[in-house]
Amino acid sequence: MTLAFDVVTLFPEMFAAITGSGISRRALERGLWQLQCWNPRDWAEDNYRTIDDRPYGGGPGMVMLAGPIEKSIDAAQARRQQLGQDACPVIFLTPQGKPLTHRRVLQLAAGSGAILLCGRYEGVDERVLERRVDEEMSLGDFVLSGGEIAALALMDACVRQLPGATSDPASVLEESFVAGLLDTPHYTRPEVYAGVPVPDVLVSGDHEKIRRWRLKQALGRTWQRRPDLLEGREVTEEEKRLLDEFVREQR
Repeated sequence: MTLAFDVVTLFPEMFAAITGSGISRRALERGLWQLQCWNPRDWAEDNYRTIDDRPYGGGPGMVMLAGPIEKSIDAAQARRQQLGQDACPVIFLTPQGKPLTHRRVLQLAAGSGAILLCGRYEGVDERVLERRVDEEMSLGDFVLSGGEIAALALMDACVRQLPGATSDPASVLEESFVAGLLDTPHYTRPEVYAGVPVPDVLVSGDHEKIRRWRLKQALGRTWQRRPDLLEGREVTEEEKRLLDEFVREQR
């Protein structure tokens, strides 16, 4: 089963960012995933290709019309059926959605993908959201000009999880959030930069000490920056001991 994304967007050219560079480009060339964009303007009902109108009740801005969006979703689903691809969720990228998590990324990467709806202007007619959208998703508590950047982030996060997408599969297993923790600090050559040396343990050659140091740093960073990730997490005796060491060292 190939991971596939269908994106409903007024700006399909923005997605050259994911198809033309980096890990996602190489994975696309290897046939590990697919992307198809659908522009609602292609289903507009007038010669001006109108896809928005003033909101009922007044107020600033414009609202995307339900009809062209729904027809775009219909076309995406029809293409998937013709190709024999499994049914997939329709996801609306919006600040009002649930925050995207690593767990949800893994679920999507293991499935057949999704149809991603990218809103613009003041929003999308609520009726098409109620009729066709399965899930609303957010990158965080801030507002973007549209859903395209959020869709790019979602797809990139999913594609890098695919077997064969990265040159070193182990790197994906050691990233932030994989074990419910933030990532450890990383160092490379030169051994001393701007007068600051690499931590001695990392050049010691003692793999067990290096493992413990990295785990302690990951626990400590999470405690400092994202303590919410530690809440409710089952912490082993070793992790508790290492975190206590880290906290003491900061005082």
